Parts: sequence; structure tokens; C-alpha cells
Amino acid sequence: MPSEPQPFSRVAESLIAEFRGVPRHEPRRQVKRPTKPLAELVEQILQKYKIGRESPEQHIRDHWAELVGSANASYSHPVEIGPSGRLLVLASHAVVRSELFHHRARIVEKIRALPGCSAVKHLNIKAG
Repeated sequence: MPSEPQPFSRVAESLIAEFRGVPRHEPRRQVKRPTKPLAELVEQILQKYKIGRESPEQHIRDHWAELVGSANASYSHPVEIGPSGRLLVLASHAVVRSELFHHRARIVEKIRALPGCSAVKHLNIKAG
């Protein structure tokens, strides 16, 4: 049963490249890692960005106008839930940001009542 061929050392690769007259295109400090299967990487990306999966953030976005009112919803946008349970909300208007800040406790209660959104504990309202 043949085993995988052992890779050459960095010095040996540079000597072979010089002998053959081929320039080395990879930086000297580059670390070579073993190749991972593509399916594993795609699955990690799908999980990280919740592509094709129901997420609490998307559920909040779907009900955002009901939670804060249509006038405030047109100038604000829920972005993501942080690991500590903070929901980042971007508000593009200073008056809306102030309005959301004053009513944040009531908004959090409404959000926690949504299914799958009980992890939200605070609102982090930023200009954006």
C-alpha cells in the first residue's frame, strides 16, 4: 500500500526552483497547511453566516416594523446578536436612535417574546 509522498523541505524546494530556473511565487514565510475538503469548508461558511437556515436575526428583521413601529423601522435596521446577547441596531436618524434608546427595555421584551429570540438581553443602538 503506497503512502503519501513526503513534501520537500523549503530549502530543497528553493534549490529545485533555482536549478530549473523557475521563480518561487510563494512568500518565504508562508505556512503550508493540508488541504481541506471543499464540502467541509462550505458547511462551515453556511453555518457561520446562517445561509439557508432560520436565524433569530432574520426573525427579528421580519417583525422589526411590528416591534418598533413603521416610522422607526424605516430608519433603523437590526444587524446581529452578539455572544453576550446584545442586538446591534443601526439607526440612520438621530431622532430615531434617541426614540429607540428611550424604549429599549420595551423593545427587548417584545423581541424576547418572539420564538427563538430569547437570547437577546440588550440593545446596542449605533448611528449608521
